[in-house]
Amino acid sequence: MSWTTLAHAFPILLAQAQIFAAPSGAEYMRILPELVLSVFGMIIMVVDPLLDEKRSHKSLGAIGIIGALAALASTYWMAQNPGSAFWNMVRVDGFSIFFHVLVIAIAVVAILSSYEYMAVQRIRAGEYYGLILFGTVGMCLMSSAVELVLIFIALEISSISTYILAGFRRREASSSESSLKYFLLGSFATAFFLYGVAMMFGATGSTNIDAISNALRSGGTPALAYVAMALMFIGLGFKVASAPFHIWTPDVYEGAPAPIVGLMSTGPKAAAFAVLLRVMFEINAPGRFWVIWVSAALSMTLGNVGALVQDNIKRLLAYSSIAHAGYVLVAFAAQPELGTSAVMFYTAAYAAMNVGAFAVVSHFANAGEKYLTLEDYAGLGRRSPMLAATLTFFLMSLIGIPITGGFFGKFYIFSAALKSNLIGLTVIGLVNSAVGAYYYLRVIVSMYMSEPRREVPVMPTPPAMGFAIGLCALATLYLGVLPGRVLDYATQSASQLLHGITVSGSLINYSNNPER
Repeated sequence: MSWTTLAHAFPILLAQAQIFAAPSGAEYMRILPELVLSVFGMIIMVVDPLLDEKRSHKSLGAIGIIGALAALASTYWMAQNPGSAFWNMVRVDGFSIFFHVLVIAIAVVAILSSYEYMAVQRIRAGEYYGLILFGTVGMCLMSSAVELVLIFIALEISSISTYILAGFRRREASSSESSLKYFLLGSFATAFFLYGVAMMFGATGSTNIDAISNALRSGGTPALAYVAMALMFIGLGFKVASAPFHIWTPDVYEGAPAPIVGLMSTGPKAAAFAVLLRVMFEINAPGRFWVIWVSAALSMTLGNVGALVQDNIKRLLAYSSIAHAGYVLVAFAAQPELGTSAVMFYTAAYAAMNVGAFAVVSHFANAGEKYLTLEDYAGLGRRSPMLAATLTFFLMSLIGIPITGGFFGKFYIFSAALKSNLIGLTVIGLVNSAVGAYYYLRVIVSMYMSEPRREVPVMPTPPAMGFAIGLCALATLYLGVLPGRVLDYATQSASQLLHGITVSGSLINYSNNPER
């Protein structure tokens, strides 16, 4: 090889070396929360064998809460380093920061509500808190990943942790059934998502979301891309418990530990909705409208109708979770510049009220989770006024009563649908909201207007549990009274996600864009 050839080849070789160079410190800062969570998760696994069973509950829980709070604080430093990292597989922007804060906050509340629960249920803490932190790593990574293969890996990290956590009540057959059913059906759903990723690569030649978007916009959309989007939607639809991929939800929620149900009904859902927003709106997914329209209508209807006949509070909230997934999907059917911020706000509001509701349920259920029927809640308003009042507040938010986060969540969702001329879907949503009010009110009526048929002990609320419930109540109230700041941040983050679509400061003040 001549010197001339080497001289011409050197710039090319140098450019390639720079592409594959070791990541810089700024890039590691863009995954700082994930690193912090991973380190504290490993510390828990190392320390666990050194502690006796009596000390492990609070000691490991303290490590877990410190790790989660440290990760929450580290999002500030991550936010100071926006941009792409690791060969454009991770992107830090307002959108990913929003979901990082949300899922880590959910993990904080789940750990706090588990302090008392683990001792009452006589479950050795062991890897419990470590798995919560590792699962949160996957949820955080899902929100910032812009590479479909990395999204799949993050989805598996989150899923495997929750599969194990769902079966932590080892002495209960229902918990083992919950874990096994969640694992088997989740594996099928993950396979659908992975096949969709493979087909999207075949259709566009890339698994990077930006490259896929450019490929689909630059030319005609191949038929394989439609199949790929359908398969990916099946995989993500399972994670958010939308119909017709919802069949696992009631059984898994009933058997899993109550604090973990609060976590899995909000954290993985928030992360999956973040992925759906990137896949559906950033890619500008072909053929998304009718698929989402049908799934939203089915989820709202089947979820609310199924909840009407439930006497077990965990199964009732499981069907409620399906219905609320349908409400969120209404915004996915709307125009991107209208629906994205509505999805983000509703996800935050739903997380606050649903985690709070399951925290109350986990405390009241007592040892063995024996007290879960509506009959057990009869007269709770007299036996424990504060516990009944907080649960009533969360249920009112799930209905969508004013001064709660649930009210503004539904308002923004249906506003986005109406502005997108989705009149039929909006009517279905409003009718289902009225139907849903009935079974939530059944619980409230039972607590305040029914006489107890048997003696149900109500233990004093321990400080950690009270703090967790109080945090959820304050967040629900804040989002219901002062929603503007969160909505403005969600709106700005949505504009970053949508690459140049101009979004105003308020959802209800959108102007028509003739180019969309």
